[in-house]
Amino acid sequence: MSDTLSQSSDAAERDDDGEGSERTDTLLELRDVRSGYDGSEVLHGIDMAVDSGDIVAVVGPNGAGKSTAFKTIFGLLTPTTGEVRFGGEVINGYDPPELLRQGLCYVPQGRSTFPELTVEKNLQMSAYLKDTIADDLDRVYDRFPALREKRTDKAKTLSGGQQQMLEMAGGLMMDPDLLLLDEPSLGLAPQITEGVFDRIQALNDDGMTFLIIEQNARRALRAAHRGYVIDQGEIALSGDADALLDDGDVQQLYLGGAPTATDD
Repeated sequence: MSDTLSQSSDAAERDDDGEGSERTDTLLELRDVRSGYDGSEVLHGIDMAVDSGDIVAVVGPNGAGKSTAFKTIFGLLTPTTGEVRFGGEVINGYDPPELLRQGLCYVPQGRSTFPELTVEKNLQMSAYLKDTIADDLDRVYDRFPALREKRTDKAKTLSGGQQQMLEMAGGLMMDPDLLLLDEPSLGLAPQITEGVFDRIQALNDDGMTFLIIEQNARRALRAAHRGYVIDQGEIALSGDADALLDDGDVQQLYLGGAPTATDD
């Protein structure tokens, strides 16, 4: 296994005296987080870190605990032990509206738009915590020109790719510092998936930070700076995304084998 990969992630830098000190560029950090449902533990003490300006991919088998991690970060589940830190502040117990105000936004798996409302009404609903949103609408339409053209159309009339763009655009309406995306390519054709990831990378080029769960693990790692592999509720591996992609064990266990020409 490559020396650039780690069996567990070091979420925080440490001073020589052993006390924790926050990295100035670390935006999100999980420290020994355990979480689950109704007394059943799903996450067994995971560590994770997301630096400002990065795309970080979280991959692993179905049922491994990836979505549980996101729900715990966003306050839909409360850690039983450990800390979730955002911007250096412990956010255990914060509810989603407070986290939205803090600059953390979560776009869950599946379609969460209002199908009978227009594109613009959906975007307005996404910014319900704001008093004025005219500037936010203009900013989002500049990033998603196709949505400007569809602004008066009902969300249910959009193609699958356009609906996913609307999901991401809704997340950006709160002008977050970090956007959590859970399975952004779910149910999309390969060509449409490429368009979604092209948009993610363009937004990242403009400074947006992403933490992404993705069923298409190879494509997510190609877009990412760093990656984490969650398996059975634990961080199995972490490291630079390119190193994860190139590692033979990762390819066989989590990526469906060595890449082919169609994966490039």
